[in-house]
Amino acid sequence: MPVRYKICLLIDDNYIDNFVTRKILESGNFAEKIIVQQSPVDALAAMRQGLLKPDVIFLDIRMPAMTGFEFLEEYDKLDLDLENPVKIFMLSSSLDPTDMNNSRNSRHVAQFIHKPLTYEALEELST
Repeated sequence: MPVRYKICLLIDDNYIDNFVTRKILESGNFAEKIIVQQSPVDALAAMRQGLLKPDVIFLDIRMPAMTGFEFLEEYDKLDLDLENPVKIFMLSSSLDPTDMNNSRNSRHVAQFIHKPLTYEALEELST
């Protein structure tokens, strides 16, 4: 499978989830470079400073310093490249219907994916 993206950002506070997701993304040849951030606050700071310019983001919902939805609110304030929008996938273990609805209603979220990420789910992602 050819590489789909140049830079993939994985934002999740859980080390084990990051390890599993990263391995699946790597073996699925999903991106040239996979960057893991355990802090959504740090990820936003790097993006604001221009140090991090991902093509795609996998974003957890439930994180201690900032939720995935709070991240999206702050992300919305960034100076975005409207011609090349970043594709954001919510990757969460949440079964809360409100989380799924909020994901579907976000203009930035391409898809909600249940953890753990699987090869099958990776293959089915909208491109």
